[in-house]
Amino acid sequence: MNSSLQSPSDEQAQPTPQFTSRRERRLAEQRQQAASAPVIPSAPTAASNPFRVPVREVSVVAEPVSDVRTAAAAFTRPRARRRPFRTVLTLTAVTGMFAVAALPAYAMVQDAGATVSADGEVASAQSFAVQTEAGASVTRDGYSATDPAELAAAYSDPLRASFNQEYLESGAAELGDDYPWPYEVPASQGGGLSPLNYYYRECVDFVAWRLNRDAGTPTAPFTYVWSDLTPGGGNGRQWPAAWARHGWTISDVPIVGSVASFPAENHVAYVKAVMGDQVLIEEYNYIPHKYGQRIVPISDVTSFLYPPGT
Repeated sequence: MNSSLQSPSDEQAQPTPQFTSRRERRLAEQRQQAASAPVIPSAPTAASNPFRVPVREVSVVAEPVSDVRTAAAAFTRPRARRRPFRTVLTLTAVTGMFAVAALPAYAMVQDAGATVSADGEVASAQSFAVQTEAGASVTRDGYSATDPAELAAAYSDPLRASFNQEYLESGAAELGDDYPWPYEVPASQGGGLSPLNYYYRECVDFVAWRLNRDAGTPTAPFTYVWSDLTPGGGNGRQWPAAWARHGWTISDVPIVGSVASFPAENHVAYVKAVMGDQVLIEEYNYIPHKYGQRIVPISDVTSFLYPPGT
């Protein structure tokens, strides 16, 4: 290496000063560093930029730097690293908090098989299952009625209870009603057929049961059902023709136990008593689907259908 060339450190070499203490040496170094530090332009003031909010000036003692770029880096605030995963996680957590806050009171499960209602009472859990894949099905409360007949069956128990209560309060039993199904749901409200194969609480079902009672079969197996009495049809206006086909007695003279026929009214009744030129009849569905009794002139009855075999 050429000895005539000198490094910058050789050119700047100076005698080392002597200090009596470490504190004196540190103060001397700080004065030398302050004197050799580059001058950094100050930020614009409010007077030079009317749209900038005034800030308080702070004096800064610069650390020793080797050049201007190092000095600028010393006064530059490091940029925060972006963390997208943390941002997504924060948004998800906040959304979940709002979703939980929006749940109704009864959705808070206290234990297996129980929920708490809005008034704080514990109720049995309702079955709730939702499937979203192919062939999905939704079930709520175990209720799965799909047609009018099933809907009627679902409501039949409350209806039966109300009908039975109404029947007990009507006094029909005291009058002599012994029809075994006064609480059943009639056809107009979705009810079905009785064991006699007529619709419950219709005039024909009541009279058919009375004929069975008089024949000594008030319970199953019954002597007479629809197929035995009126196989060609079941309504009241069809009974005289059915009696004629069977060859059973049809008369203008009433007897106890005969059927009072009113074809024009599509109605039949049971003759309970004969009183001169009048008859006391028992019936269902003269008052809609209820038991009743009437005294009517014999002349108002079209014909009397005697019990089969009479």
